[in-house]
Amino acid sequence: MSRVVSSLLILISLLFAWAAFAQDDISSVSATCNYNDNDQLVAEYQHVAFNLKKPLAQQVPFGKVWVPGGKPVTLFTNTQIQVGPRVLPVGAYTLFVIPTAKQWTLVVSKSTDTKGSYDEQQDLVRVPMETGELPSPASDFSVSFAHAAPDQCNIRFDADKYGHIVVFQKR
Repeated sequence: MSRVVSSLLILISLLFAWAAFAQDDISSVSATCNYNDNDQLVAEYQHVAFNLKKPLAQQVPFGKVWVPGGKPVTLFTNTQIQVGPRVLPVGAYTLFVIPTAKQWTLVVSKSTDTKGSYDEQQDLVRVPMETGELPSPASDFSVSFAHAAPDQCNIRFDADKYGHIVVFQKR
């Protein structure tokens, strides 16, 4: 019984934190992946539009940490997840990306500062993202989840002609 109460308290805390972040900016969008009825991931990010007539390298800072829309992507999880070699406990995190022409890198930070500042000292893990060409170019930056297996959600960042993916494995 105490495990159920603890889980509910954690979930409620995460939802309140998510609601507080959501009130900061009405242009924020969210994506959710449910591992099961109790365990889920929620990512919130800012709307960013691309000019498909311009090269992406002129719109995104290649080779540097990028904060899409001026605020990092926020990730909330009410279950332990593994990202690359690192297991993340229940909680809130910020996500950044380092885009290059050939491959993007996902940066998971223990910071929950949503003001857009990046502090490398807060990094928990950096994971190379798999990249694939989209069927048609995306004029907006988007974050989505694909429930790939019972305990696996793949997060995908779409920008311009490519989708960039990292596996989030439930632990």
